[in-house]
Amino acid sequence: MTKRLFDFCSSLIGLILLMPVLILISIAIKISSSGPVLFCQKRVGKDGKLFTLIKFRSMTVQQESNSTATVLGDVRITKIGVFLRKYKLDELPELWNVIKGEMSLVGPRPDVPGYADKLVGKDRNVLKLRPGVTGTASLKYANEEEILATKDNPQKYNDEVIFPDKVKLNLDYYENQSLWLDIKIIFATIFRTSY
Repeated sequence: MTKRLFDFCSSLIGLILLMPVLILISIAIKISSSGPVLFCQKRVGKDGKLFTLIKFRSMTVQQESNSTATVLGDVRITKIGVFLRKYKLDELPELWNVIKGEMSLVGPRPDVPGYADKLVGKDRNVLKLRPGVTGTASLKYANEEEILATKDNPQKYNDEVIFPDKVKLNLDYYENQSLWLDIKIIFATIFRTSY
């Protein structure tokens, strides 16, 4: 309950304080490429239930993809999208998902349908958590697009190396979660430091 209250209050305050930034980003997206400001996609949430994730659109509308393996320099990414993704600003609308109770500020990143099916045994404990805007795996793989850009088969590397490692990191978070840990992860995310 404490975590949920912290998530709700922090996200509400965050949305209010960041409103000018959100408006500027929205305008920049609208004038830089055709299409909607927001990108909505079904993701797997707590207990495996689907919810609609809300992000700022960072790719061209015609080439949006369900793939979780996006590489640095991907032609689908718009010019403003490069900036938004670099500083994780495209994630800011997810604060609304947090307010609605679909996400938490800290937790495993929500995957597209299909990846949750790969979780077996104790790995499925990850699904007991609300997905997060940031988390331990997000911090470790903050430069994931750069890593994947160096691989011959980015999707395969993501599926066979990065995804299993993220599961381990998320399980460790599941077993050691606390409000203090969440606060450290949030500050590490904001200031791009280790926690």
